[in-house]
Amino acid sequence: MAAIARTGAAHSPALEVRATRDRELLREFLDTDRLFSAYAICDLDDREFPRTRWGIALDDGRAVAVCMEYSGMNPQPLFVMGTSVGIEAVLADVIRPRVAYLAARSASLPAVQRQYHVGAGPPMVRMWVDRDSFAGHPGDAVRIHPGQIDELNRLYGLGTASWLPVDAVASGVYFGVEVDGRLVAAAGTHVVSREARLAAVGNVLTHRDHRGQGHAKRTTGAVTAELLRTCDQVVLNVRSDNPPALAAYRALGYQDYMHFEERLIRRRGTLWDAIVMPLRRWFPDRR
Repeated sequence: MAAIARTGAAHSPALEVRATRDRELLREFLDTDRLFSAYAICDLDDREFPRTRWGIALDDGRAVAVCMEYSGMNPQPLFVMGTSVGIEAVLADVIRPRVAYLAARSASLPAVQRQYHVGAGPPMVRMWVDRDSFAGHPGDAVRIHPGQIDELNRLYGLGTASWLPVDAVASGVYFGVEVDGRLVAAAGTHVVSREARLAAVGNVLTHRDHRGQGHAKRTTGAVTAELLRTCDQVVLNVRSDNPPALAAYRALGYQDYMHFEERLIRRRGTLWDAIVMPLRRWFPDRR
């Protein structure tokens, strides 16, 4: 454990910052904002936890910030939650990916920017649904099974080299729409936690030749209905500049919870900076 002196700490002149594998401690903090931290809560399950690294900041023994990086993806996801001073301290001393795909509240961006260059992008909308608000769905989507992984990856445009592994389908929930025996739309899950009774819908895609026919609503609705058999809440993310998708999900009963940021970030002081910074002297940004 490191005791780090931080100017601006709200309750203490020193902040304790350390790595942790204490799932009980992490869950207690993440549960204070269950819908925002849904992905991270699901990553506490046995299946996902070995792929994660966690850093925590404590003020007088009380958790005030958590940062989590998830390995195995490129760029790797990075989730941050809590006070700005706590996030800054953890990113400075414990969780230090070179490049990552950040998920954070907008108010947390300044703390991240002290350690990282943050790319541009539209705000995301976190949406959620439960059994009471779910509006049902058309019943013509079919369950996708692990044996269809090649067809599913072809739809996603990722080829048969399996970006999406078989166990993602086996352990998750995927539904699709077929036209003339060919898969033209699909939706699935990013993470599912039976223990927390929480899940995140994702990988929603319709082939460009079949868009505008309601397939995304059908597949997402079918996935959501199946998840709500065992989950208390289901969440998903959608870009704030995608009105058709927002309308489709709202028609299923999904409600807006919050706007947040998903941004590509690069750590300051890396080789990238060494290359780019001299060029900026000769080619300044004139926007």
